[in-house]
Amino acid sequence: MAKRKSLFAQMYAARKKAKLDEERARRQYEVEERRLAAQLEREAEHQRRAEERAEQERLKRKQLAQREREQAAAKAKRLADQQEKARQRQAANDVRELQRQQAEERRLMGQRQVAEAEHRTEAVRQQLTALERLLESRSRELARKSRRAEEVFNAQGPAAFVAAVQRALATSDYPEGLHGSCAAMYRPEARELLIEYELPRQDVVPAVVGYRYMKSKSLVQPEPRKEAEIKKLYGDLIARVTLRTLAEAFDATPVTLVDGIVFNGYVSAKDRATGKPIRRLLISIHATRDSFAEIVLDERELDPVVCLRGYLNAVVSPHPYDLEAVRPVVQFDLSKYKFVEEMDVVAGLDSRPDLLALKPVEFEHLIRQLFENIGMKSWVTQASRDEGVDAVAYNDDPIVGGLCIVQAKRYSKIVGLEAVHALAGVMEDKHAAKGVLVTTSWVGKASRDFAARNGRIEIIEGRHLKHMLLEHLGLDTLISLPKLPPDWEQADIA
Repeated sequence: MAKRKSLFAQMYAARKKAKLDEERARRQYEVEERRLAAQLEREAEHQRRAEERAEQERLKRKQLAQREREQAAAKAKRLADQQEKARQRQAANDVRELQRQQAEERRLMGQRQVAEAEHRTEAVRQQLTALERLLESRSRELARKSRRAEEVFNAQGPAAFVAAVQRALATSDYPEGLHGSCAAMYRPEARELLIEYELPRQDVVPAVVGYRYMKSKSLVQPEPRKEAEIKKLYGDLIARVTLRTLAEAFDATPVTLVDGIVFNGYVSAKDRATGKPIRRLLISIHATRDSFAEIVLDERELDPVVCLRGYLNAVVSPHPYDLEAVRPVVQFDLSKYKFVEEMDVVAGLDSRPDLLALKPVEFEHLIRQLFENIGMKSWVTQASRDEGVDAVAYNDDPIVGGLCIVQAKRYSKIVGLEAVHALAGVMEDKHAAKGVLVTTSWVGKASRDFAARNGRIEIIEGRHLKHMLLEHLGLDTLISLPKLPPDWEQADIA
């Protein structure tokens, strides 16, 4: 039988057991505490990781949003850059187009100015040629009127004979600017015709050789003629006028009445020293019919000044351009006789002339006078095969001026579309700024439509021409059309 442990031993054992239990409980507590701490730590780590993941997700979303914003901004910038480049390209294209248009305008302006220079030079050349061919272009029809002059003398006497001769001389067609006038008297006992003639002034000779287009200055520059050449041309001109007047006077008078002609040629001008009007005698000659008949006036090599001085023994001013006067070979007074001016179409027409009844030359002069009153310059008429006028004129207005082609058709029927096409072709060929078709009749709708599309062609029909003649020349006319054109009234032609 075991011994019973002592109380102390029991207490000690109980105490020891209690300590063991307490140690075991402490260890369990510590384990549990560590477990709880580890759990808390795991939960905290899980929370931290969750927060990190959330933060990363937030950052990722933020970065994505930033990237999207950047992409949108980049896209907007690219679009803006593209638009700017497109705008710059368009601006550059606009600048190039503007420069091209300006270059084209300068080219066309240059062409127009070149054409203007050529036209004005051609006008000067034709003017000079007309002066040089003055003898060749003299009237060849006056010889037919000599018999009528003789009949007038036999029936009405010397005064009527002189008037008839003056009228015959006045029909001679001189170039532009040579509007001479003459007074005359007849001495039956000497069978002499005395003529006092108004010679052209110095400014009728072109002061320029021509015109040249200056590209660097973009203007048409005149090329002045040398003073010595102008003086020589003027001396030759008045000598030709004298020879032509003598030739036409001999042709217009019968051999039975006139053996010789005394010619005194004067020039009316202003005295440069006093400003008063002066009238200087520059040529005086007494020519017989027989001696004058020996002159070959159509010979190109004929020197008119040498002919007057050397062959006809005329008294010729040594310096006609300076109006150095000479003494007349015969002095006579013509102040009581009436001067007869060169033929003026308007003045010679009846009070209400019929445009269709005019002669071609009369119609041409009428159209020329109309457009000169309107403001055209440098009228150069070209040959026409259809009784019309084909002319190149120049208007010196700085805004609406330039070359102008004028075609006038003296028709009694409708003017066809081909005439308007032809006018457009001439305008294109001459680089003209404007074209005008003038007709005594009318045009069709196709012609008016073509002119409207062209934009530089103006059509003047008969009724408008009638109004313009009344407005600018004070001439009330008739147009005897066989039928009334569409939309016209009787007052338009009557």
